[in-house]
Amino acid sequence: MIDIASGGTSIWLDDLSRSKITGTDAHSLPSRIANNHVVGVTTNPSIFNTSISQGTEYANDIASMAGKSPEEIVKKLTTDDVRNACDLFMSIYEGSDGVDGRVSIEVDPRSAHLTDATIAEGIELWDLVNRPNVMIKVPATLEGLPAITALTSAGISVNVTLIFSADRYGDVVDAYMAGLEKRSQQGGDISRVRSVASIFVSRIDTAIDSLLKNQNSDEANLLLGKAAIANAALTYEVYESKISSARWSKLAESGAKMQRPLWASTGVKDPSYLDTRYVVELVAPNTVNTMPQSTLDALVDHGALHALPLTSRYAEAAGVVDALAKLGISLATVTQDLEVDGVGKFEQAWNELLSNVEKAANS
Repeated sequence: MIDIASGGTSIWLDDLSRSKITGTDAHSLPSRIANNHVVGVTTNPSIFNTSISQGTEYANDIASMAGKSPEEIVKKLTTDDVRNACDLFMSIYEGSDGVDGRVSIEVDPRSAHLTDATIAEGIELWDLVNRPNVMIKVPATLEGLPAITALTSAGISVNVTLIFSADRYGDVVDAYMAGLEKRSQQGGDISRVRSVASIFVSRIDTAIDSLLKNQNSDEANLLLGKAAIANAALTYEVYESKISSARWSKLAESGAKMQRPLWASTGVKDPSYLDTRYVVELVAPNTVNTMPQSTLDALVDHGALHALPLTSRYAEAAGVVDALAKLGISLATVTQDLEVDGVGKFEQAWNELLSNVEKAANS
């Protein structure tokens, strides 16, 4: 297996279930931690929907909570799993000084456009899990930005999710810094607060490749499969500008830790593309790559680093965006549509989970 950690990228697994925690799954977390350098876990409503709705190991717990609302049952099941996963990663958390060993849990996606509800649930989940290495996932909607600031100022570590554009990523970093500034002004310790910003990758190629294929021209075909990595490169360029700013320098002098870019949605959807491309092409200092099991398996089997570092490809990335614009394809429009679609898909998965749990509890 290639050592992407030497390039500054941590491997987190984008999957969680009770069987993975207990070791009954063939790809258990203990074995992945030991053998594949997995140093963190992310979850989302779709992952919980799959694991709880299809996992028989939850049946007894669901039955024992008959009479409770589906929301109460789901909150108990998910926070229990995340707490137990946090315990599995505690030694990594302590050994890395809080950089890794993190496990993420998301606020109710139905609150994605409700700032106060997101803040309240973020605090509730932080208290329920009650582990220093948990991260609370907050969607990067416009309404989510002040929630990021509020939770950060309360000393809560946040994983900002559903980021699709470099511009919105810049807003997210600013919201995080605002939270640190507020906490510092109130006399709070900012040295233990951590954050990651989850930039979604593969969905951009899926959306833009479809538009390019509809044009079916030589110019369009040359751009197939280039948009997602170009967008990621331009996002990392924003990261570099933020960490070199006077604003960040002042916070760093007070012990603050920069929010790390996290590459999410790194499973390849198009079988004609290299199945490790959204990992090996995005290795860069101070980043995380959270990947599904299939991508981790591919990385272990045949991963090979890209010849050029991500930081040397900014001009190329800008050229891809310009070429798309000349064909009438606006990256800004596509990423905004993907945010709306992403929130909608998580809401759908959450509603399906609630419905499935309600049926199981009443059966």
